[in-house]
Amino acid sequence: MMKNDTNRSLLSKVLHKALHLFLSILPMLLATIGLVGLLQTYVSAEMLPSLFRGDILEDTLIGTLSGGVSVGPPIISYIIGGELINEGISVYAVSAFILSWVSLGVVQLPFESSIMGLRFTAIRNLLAFVSALLIALALGFTLKLLT
Repeated sequence: MMKNDTNRSLLSKVLHKALHLFLSILPMLLATIGLVGLLQTYVSAEMLPSLFRGDILEDTLIGTLSGGVSVGPPIISYIIGGELINEGISVYAVSAFILSWVSLGVVQLPFESSIMGLRFTAIRNLLAFVSALLIALALGFTLKLLT
């Protein structure tokens, strides 16, 4: 019987701490959701093709940057990527766009840094940015060799 009371007490403490943590991050979470909504309203998928110019390095960088600031479920990035390919945008740019959409989180930076810390967030996003560039270039060169 003593063990049950101890378990209940421990469970109560854990639930209280979890609720406190959730309530402390709720304002930042709501602000991030609002910012995502604003970005989706003002930056449409139709605007993206006009950003690309045909240069491999420039398009890869633009794809990485535009994917990094775009937000939404990863499945949407694949749909937009398919449309960009249909518009004649290079594989370099599209792969960079998809990779950075999934791995970068520019809009979520304030929220992520409040939870994980600024140093961790900055290093993670920098590594994700460089990785997206390198992987997109490697993918494009590989596809060029195979075709």
